Amino acid sequence: MPIISFKGRHFQRDMILQSVRWYLAYSLSYRDIEEMTAERGFSVDHSTINRWVLQYSPQLDAAFRQKKKRVGTRWRLDETYIRVKGQWTYYYRAVDKHGQTIDFLLTATRNTKAALRFLKKAIGQHGKPSLVNIDQSGANTAGLRQVNRDNNTRIKIRQCKYLNNIIEQDHRRIKRLTRPMLGFKNFYAAQRTLAGIEVMAMIKKGQMKTGAENEHSFAEQFYALAA
Repeated sequence: MPIISFKGRHFQRDMILQSVRWYLAYSLSYRDIEEMTAERGFSVDHSTINRWVLQYSPQLDAAFRQKKKRVGTRWRLDETYIRVKGQWTYYYRAVDKHGQTIDFLLTATRNTKAALRFLKKAIGQHGKPSLVNIDQSGANTAGLRQVNRDNNTRIKIRQCKYLNNIIEQDHRRIKRLTRPMLGFKNFYAAQRTLAGIEVMAMIKKGQMKTGAENEHSFAEQFYALAA
């Protein structure tokens, strides 16, 4: 499992992780968290908290993937919109039929190439699904057909709108957190922050292997990623 280092930081590990968790788990601004840490006797600028989120979110995502539970083989794939630097970008996401998160990918375009990138990432992590349900998107259909041709597989492609309700509801879970952020300043910040938000969301869904009989709290599971 990747080692997350806090060497050279001016603040303690626990405080850094708590601040990062607050931002990724709740609809709070960086200034909200600055105020909350001040109430606990610590003076941390909101820009420092921003740097912590961007620094540690991808590392926490990498650590989580080592402890992620297996997901189902019947996927629901869809994309939603995320505002970056005043422009709408495309956020590909997939869940299994039980609502467990498969994977996610932010792209500047919505086309076959983007769909293929997402599918390769998801399959590389979880293996080939038996079925993928999508909307009427021609790009997603073309991407899945390309995967089947390239790998000599027979992933079934199904287009049934109501079956994608589960992922559309799941998009809202993410949007509730990103909406107060009023858009991201750049693609780099968006990618990293979204990775952390997804990790916290997956922990709340129970997708992390705890390795213990007693159930840990969501916060304890999050902190364990950096243990």
